[in-house]
Amino acid sequence: MTQTDEFGEELADFVRRVAELKAARSVPTGDLPTVLDAAIFELDHVADQLWPWYERLTTSGPVGGAPSAAQEHQLLKAVFQSLPLPVLLLDREAVVRRLNRAATAFTGVRSGYATGRPLSGFLAHADRGAFRSQAAAVARGEGDRSLNVHLQQRPSIPVRATLTALRPGSEPRNTVLVALQPAGHRMPTVEPLRPLPNLTETTRHAALMDLVDAMTTALLTAPAGAALDRAAHVLHGRFADWVVADTATPGLTRTTVLGPSEEEAKLLEAQDPATCPLVVTAARGGSPALQIRPADPGAFGHDNSGAPVLVRANVTSLLTVPLAPLGGPVGGVLTLFRSGARLAFSMAEAQAMDTMSRHIALAMRSPA
Repeated sequence: MTQTDEFGEELADFVRRVAELKAARSVPTGDLPTVLDAAIFELDHVADQLWPWYERLTTSGPVGGAPSAAQEHQLLKAVFQSLPLPVLLLDREAVVRRLNRAATAFTGVRSGYATGRPLSGFLAHADRGAFRSQAAAVARGEGDRSLNVHLQQRPSIPVRATLTALRPGSEPRNTVLVALQPAGHRMPTVEPLRPLPNLTETTRHAALMDLVDAMTTALLTAPAGAALDRAAHVLHGRFADWVVADTATPGLTRTTVLGPSEEEAKLLEAQDPATCPLVVTAARGGSPALQIRPADPGAFGHDNSGAPVLVRANVTSLLTVPLAPLGGPVGGVLTLFRSGARLAFSMAEAQAMDTMSRHIALAMRSPA
């Protein structure tokens, strides 16, 4: 890889980190110092690294290295997986390349799901920009770093992330090795894993069937014109932390907002649904949308303070479904949020919600 290509990638990575910092400016006031420190750090990086690099830019050949022996590679892989400390290997953009068994247990994220996704996506919104900046600095060879972050599934527990650079012999770039541990606590001893009965899926399926039954009952007994509001109250709490209902005839109108509290719900009641890209897409006949750890903070618009709704509500997963009978026009849109440590919406739940949305649409069209 030429120096020109490397500089181009570094510059593109810097632009992405700046975009994340812009999205993080709406975090709570107590988290702003962390975001500000990250922004100052990025400015120093431009002045001290990118600009001098641009001035002395010349083309160079690829940096090569002798490949390690196959046996040694297998040994190191086994050691990595057996470490009792949660350890992850990231690329320069903080994308997970590998994580060991202890990291899977510590984060609650399966290896197959985490690999290829940015580690920052599993962190609280307030920590993402700072983590990306520190990981990029370590990948550039600017020294080891350590910072406190919060996992989305356990936002109340601070986690100490220690980052150090590694240069695999067969690769031209540094990778980042990240060790995680509870902040201020020693890591507990990791005992051999024992298979335990797992009834989670069975329990969730039973709860989903109960929800469908409750929805059917509510729709059959709803007074004329109250079907959408009844459906929103059935879904709130037991299925979603937030329920936002918008009608689409003739134009988009917000009718119901149910949140963790009445005060929080008022933040979205005055929002124009036409400013919510997800709602607009669904109202135009789009398919149901399921997003886990939404990548775009502005996908559901902004509240009256200018803050992205998904950041303000700490949304970890969302479902948006158009309310339309088979072959009929869209009469409304339901959007559901889950936040904090609550399990993300599953594909089975999304499919059930798609079915319930058609039933809601039929109830909305029923004559008085």
